[in-house]
Amino acid sequence: MTTEFTRHRGMPEAFTLCLNPAARPDAAWTPAQDAVLNDTAHAAALATVSAWPGYEQTPLVNLPALASKLGIAALDYKDEGGRFGLGSFKALGGAYAVARLLCAELSRRLGREVPMAEVTARTHAELVAGITVCCATDGNHGRSVAWGARTFGCRCVIFIHATVSDARRDAIAAYGAEVRRCAGNYDDSVRAAQDTATREGWFVVSDTSYPGYMEVPRDVMQGYEIMAGEAFDVLETPPTHIFLQTGVGGMAAAVTALAKRRWGAERPVIVLCDPDRSACVMVSVRAGTPTPVTGDLDTLMAGLACGEVSALAWEILKDHADAVVAVTDEAAVDVMRRLASPAGGDPAIVAGESAVAGLAALQAVMRDPEARDLLGLDAASRVLLFGTEGDTDPELYARLVGRTAADVRGGQNVSSQE
Repeated sequence: MTTEFTRHRGMPEAFTLCLNPAARPDAAWTPAQDAVLNDTAHAAALATVSAWPGYEQTPLVNLPALASKLGIAALDYKDEGGRFGLGSFKALGGAYAVARLLCAELSRRLGREVPMAEVTARTHAELVAGITVCCATDGNHGRSVAWGARTFGCRCVIFIHATVSDARRDAIAAYGAEVRRCAGNYDDSVRAAQDTATREGWFVVSDTSYPGYMEVPRDVMQGYEIMAGEAFDVLETPPTHIFLQTGVGGMAAAVTALAKRRWGAERPVIVLCDPDRSACVMVSVRAGTPTPVTGDLDTLMAGLACGEVSALAWEILKDHADAVVAVTDEAAVDVMRRLASPAGGDPAIVAGESAVAGLAALQAVMRDPEARDLLGLDAASRVLLFGTEGDTDPELYARLVGRTAADVRGGQNVSSQE
């Protein structure tokens, strides 16, 4: 039986909590899950990506004042805003999947196994130039695929849906990709990308999986595990809880998978965090099976505006994610401002609107005694968050926060929130 309730319905601080009755800390890591993400593939992804020019581990920022205010022992925030200059963790996934795809396609065409070094060195530039990759995106994944295509020398076409901002469109085009805008929502753009690729003989590099399309999204997710490994490796004490924003679930599943493989039955409590206007993971947990949500999915958290959970992500999350919390757009904006103008000496953080659902959910449940108890949150809890993007839409960020990202980073006009 699923435990679920909604608090403060119709108000900015409204949230819904849904426990996953199928999840247990001691649940086995199954062969099917190991076929999705595993230690061997993780090591290969890390070896590849860490050799790229510009690779640096992103910072894990400790926020003691905010932890104290929330009533927990520790709060750590993995800030992905500087990743490869692309502004988000997506740089780890799409570009790595492009490299893997080119490696496989070159091997097929040349009749021998082509090592990754030949792809990164652009040894077969003429062949690669005749290959086209494409994907659908809310912004960040497309930027990563476009960057990967430019880096390795292939052509790129990116499909965006109706509500993706012009700033995000232009940021993708800056990497040399052709950008095509589609009617409808994110899931409509996924179908448009697949249909066009099938017709044109292109290669889809998607961050969501569906029947008949699993290999590339698996590579994308394996890239995301690099971020999780960086965070886990520098924590002196394992977290008791990890709060993860969802979208199609690929990032959340990657972090969850590494946490389960590393800590087994002692893994942290995993809390997934949906926008309340596109809560496909919550709907799926409620139903016990992947279940789409429909409509325009018009959430401010554009990178999470997804109506269908990835099949590969679900394979992991169904057993190892303990709960889902859905939060409002207003809660996300409040957290963006709180991070930009911290109290108590915490460092200021530039966090985009799709980076903060985890912290918004943590803040919401810590205000509610029943929710806290259900999730086992108390004064001894150590919570890990993944801030998955910076100001990937600078104009929108400045409008929501009231200051530019440059001002936040420079400490100008700071008004601490108590």
